[in-house]
Amino acid sequence: MTDHAALATAEREDLADFLETLEPEQWERPSLCTEWTVREVVAHTVSYEGVRLREFAGMLRHARFRFEEMNARRLAEFGSREPGELVAYLRTHVRPSGPTSVGGGRIALTDALIHHQDIRRALGLPRVVPTERLVPVLGFAFMARPLPARRNVRGLRLLAIDLDWSHGRGDEVTGPAEALLMAVSGRADALPELAGPGLATLESRVRAS
Repeated sequence: MTDHAALATAEREDLADFLETLEPEQWERPSLCTEWTVREVVAHTVSYEGVRLREFAGMLRHARFRFEEMNARRLAEFGSREPGELVAYLRTHVRPSGPTSVGGGRIALTDALIHHQDIRRALGLPRVVPTERLVPVLGFAFMARPLPARRNVRGLRLLAIDLDWSHGRGDEVTGPAEALLMAVSGRADALPELAGPGLATLESRVRAS
């Protein structure tokens, strides 16, 4: 059985190592997340650690079950922290806890991996994502409510050219697995790496969301 919590921990450790290499001005650059800088993406990534599930449920109700509104409120609390503080907090919470540990850590793994790529792609600092982390996220992305993946791939078939992985039925969209994940998660930056008869449909959905 896959230990998603261990994979999430390894992903967060890699993210923390990477963040420590960034210059101060890189922390303030835009990420692939709309209207969020690199620093704000990191703040969001750690903002639910240590939150008890009952407390999280209260936050969600208070935000009228709107994840974007709840995320904005958490970001308002964590977004002003300095880069060093955020990295230290991340290292203290590399093992998923609270709401990110739900699903055996799949939420934490998915969130950390995608946001790690949001930062790296925006800064032009790519990496090879470990396959053992990427494959579980590819499967879970279509079940994660905050992500638009399920809506974006409706009626399409995704086919990775570098892994033995596919998803769905319909007009085909092909490309590297990481690029497929980022595109269906709403990141237009990955679209030029994809091909196939279903790409125009996917692109229209991603750019409209």
